[in-house]
Amino acid sequence: MTRAAGPFRPDASLDAVRAMAHGTLLEALGIEIVELGRDFIRGTLPVDQRTRQPFGLLHGGASVALAETLGSIAAGLCIDPAREMAVGLEINANHVRAVTDGTVTGTARPLHLGRSTQVWDIRIEDAAGRLVCVSRLTIAVVPRR
Repeated sequence: MTRAAGPFRPDASLDAVRAMAHGTLLEALGIEIVELGRDFIRGTLPVDQRTRQPFGLLHGGASVALAETLGSIAAGLCIDPAREMAVGLEINANHVRAVTDGTVTGTARPLHLGRSTQVWDIRIEDAAGRLVCVSRLTIAVVPRR
C-alpha cells in the first residue's frame, strides 16, 4: 500500500512496525499497532489484568506507555535510522475518563517536526470514541554513535 506524502520515511510500513513489538513492553501489555496513516500512527491497548490498577481502572501508567510507544515509533519513522536516533525527552498526560474494561485506542500526530526535536500529540479514546487521556511527547533527534 502506498501512502500520500507525509512525515514518515517512504519505507515505513505497518508490517515493519509490528515486527518491532516482539519481546518488548508492547507484547507484555498487549499493545498492538493497528494503522499507519499519512500523518498518524494508531494502536490499541486492552484494559485487563495487565493494565488495570488495584481499584479496577485503567492504570495511568499503561495509558502513558501506549502514548510513548506510539509517539516514539512515529518519531523513529520520520528520521534516517542509519544516522539518527529518536529519544524521549519529556512526556505528560492528562487522564480525563476512567475505563474499566474493553480496549482503548491511541492516535499519535505530529505537532512539530524539527531537525533536533519533535513534539507529538497522542489522544487515547475508549470504544465509544470518548477521550480517556491526552498526552504530549517531546522527542530529541540525536546523532547515532
